[in-house]
Amino acid sequence: MWKIRPKVALLALYIDVLFFTHLVSGSFPRAQNVAWTSTNFKTLLTWGPKPSEDYSYSVEYSVIGQDRKRNPHCIQSKDTMCDLSSYLSQLNKTYIAEVLSEPPRGVVSDLVEFPHTRSEPFCPYQDTDIDRPDFGIVVGKDKRSVTLNVSDPLTALFDGDRQLTIRDVFADELQYRVTYRRHSSTGKKVYDSKGSVIELTRLDRGESYCFNVQAFVPSRKAGKQLGELSRTQCSEGEKSFTDVYSVPVIAGGILIILALVAVIIVVAVVCYKRRSKRARENEKERDLL
Repeated sequence: MWKIRPKVALLALYIDVLFFTHLVSGSFPRAQNVAWTSTNFKTLLTWGPKPSEDYSYSVEYSVIGQDRKRNPHCIQSKDTMCDLSSYLSQLNKTYIAEVLSEPPRGVVSDLVEFPHTRSEPFCPYQDTDIDRPDFGIVVGKDKRSVTLNVSDPLTALFDGDRQLTIRDVFADELQYRVTYRRHSSTGKKVYDSKGSVIELTRLDRGESYCFNVQAFVPSRKAGKQLGELSRTQCSEGEKSFTDVYSVPVIAGGILIILALVAVIIVVAVVCYKRRSKRARENEKERDLL
């Protein structure tokens, strides 16, 4: 019988392991560019590339230090995106997700551990972006104050059938930052409000002001405290004559008035001369008599 030396046997085993690993790596490529995308707690995990017919992706997630779970909608999927919004229910916890490269549905593999790629840590409360709010403008009767009525943006979270707003989530920590200026000026002022009804006073009477509003959560980490800036909206000011009529219209009106005055003067002069002529003729006739 042939005797196999221990070193030769170990070398053969090592070569087999390398060969097997190469086959697995070639059949199931690892996911790349795994990243979180989240706005108003609508949280998606994205990655690439698009899988071929030979493999699929599954997503596992967990609070750091706890057991991993699977999203049932993201198991052996051909998608490169997984919606985890409703699964990250502990908003103040930090999560990790992993994208596993697995066989397609219905295909069995002898692999014990599939190639996987881990995400960066993600905390919904700290990391989700806050969308821009909508607001209305009410000018005070004194024309020196303006009230902004801000609508708290909706989130992707629900309490039963009720969709939650960002104020439901952040509660007293939520503020709104208002940036405003006179319509005719570039100088800006900033005002922070803890409420959604914001009154700005001591404005210039009758002036038009332009406003931007954004959510402000001071307790969040730097770079995530401010939400997206709203669209610019301006209040109505007291309109001057030049605001109502353009310069060409005003110039045209002046020319018309001058022309009418000139016509009136010419007609008056002609009428005066005719009357004077008739008066002289009447005097001559009386002298002859």
